[in-house]
Amino acid sequence: MGSQKKRPVVLTAQDREELVRVTTTGVHPASVIRRARVLLALDTSAGGIGSQEVIAARLGVSGETLRLVAKRFTETGGDVHATIARKKRDLPPVPSPVTGEVEARLIAMACSQPPQGYTRWSLRLLEKHVALAEDIPDLDHSTIGRVLKNGTASSPEEVLDHPTTGERGVRGPDGRRTGRLCPAL
Repeated sequence: MGSQKKRPVVLTAQDREELVRVTTTGVHPASVIRRARVLLALDTSAGGIGSQEVIAARLGVSGETLRLVAKRFTETGGDVHATIARKKRDLPPVPSPVTGEVEARLIAMACSQPPQGYTRWSLRLLEKHVALAEDIPDLDHSTIGRVLKNGTASSPEEVLDHPTTGERGVRGPDGRRTGRLCPAL
């Protein structure tokens, strides 16, 4: 019963009606409905409430969930919508270092002739050459593999000014269409 003394949840009649509507309509995510039920169960304005263990058992949540919802209710200043909704990200997502031009340069490099002493490009070899190129950010071999497998750019010629050799991405060695941009990979 500690969180109810430290952070009492007092809802207005309008807030209760809104939370009841959220829990009964079934058009909200399960986490929103769960938090709304917790707020309704912790509401002290409707009268006395049971212990934290009884409420947690009745709702099928942990005592920690009860504590966190009550804490968020006080942190948001009693705003029920902010309490039951998802939190907004504090930081924006990190932009991908792979842009269209970087992708085209990777494809162009993979479609070019491999260095002296190698018969074909491997992902690790591409990783080493990408690290040496100044106009491409350093990428690991798994990122390079995802870019080459994804193949969202139709051809490197569309993005780059210099064309690569032939139409290596259209037909394979047996003359059939390949799913890869360069059948040599």
